[in-house]
Amino acid sequence: MKLAFVIPAYNEEALIGKCLESVEREIARSGADAEIVVVNNASSDRTGEIARSFATVRVVDEPKKGLVNARDAGFNATKAELIANIDSDTIVPPGWIDIVLDEFSKNSKLVALSGPYIYYDMSWANRALVNGFYGLTYLIYILNRFILRVGSVVQGGNFVFKRESWAAVGGYDRSIQFFGEDTDVAVRLSKVGDVKWTFALKMLTSGRRLEKEGVFRTAGTYTLNFFWVTFRGKPVTKDYTDIRPD
Repeated sequence: MKLAFVIPAYNEEALIGKCLESVEREIARSGADAEIVVVNNASSDRTGEIARSFATVRVVDEPKKGLVNARDAGFNATKAELIANIDSDTIVPPGWIDIVLDEFSKNSKLVALSGPYIYYDMSWANRALVNGFYGLTYLIYILNRFILRVGSVVQGGNFVFKRESWAAVGGYDRSIQFFGEDTDVAVRLSKVGDVKWTFALKMLTSGRRLEKEGVFRTAGTYTLNFFWVTFRGKPVTKDYTDIRPD
């Protein structure tokens, strides 16, 4: 199955290069049939220029700012069967593609796969707190997917879905700006197939938002919107702050 990495990027000149280097390394290591699409989302810095300097990268410009707008533009720019949705501050670890292709090849009912973040630039104390929250996340995943059957769990910036399945449920809801977009994916795709969350599919990323806004505050916001989207269909939080390196 062909795999496309879709990477939204808004003013990410400080981190987009490292992200793309990691994706290129992983594609070369795995030998997978894969492409890279960067969505330059109304950036005012050198994000688009840096992305275009990579010969293997195709850049799509999405002038309407917003995470979901960018993910949607990237989705429409590729015809690959599997769409890997990562963020521009992530670093893809070795073996990531192998896990993805293995999971989809052994379960024909699987429509989406996701896993946790490893925050490479956070303090050890905050990383410990995050690990505790991920323990609760797994319990919620079991509850929602197998007991209540109301959805599943998807980690924004570290999930892969089947193109045909996402198209079948209507694609992205552009009325969602930021919070709740991953839960919207999990809830709607769980109606047409299996949405799996596994600790095996780890992704390295920056913990800048958690460090800036606080682990408990950030976790509380995400949790609130997770349950709001799961049971009400829309996120309750509309506003968000872009956190970028100084």
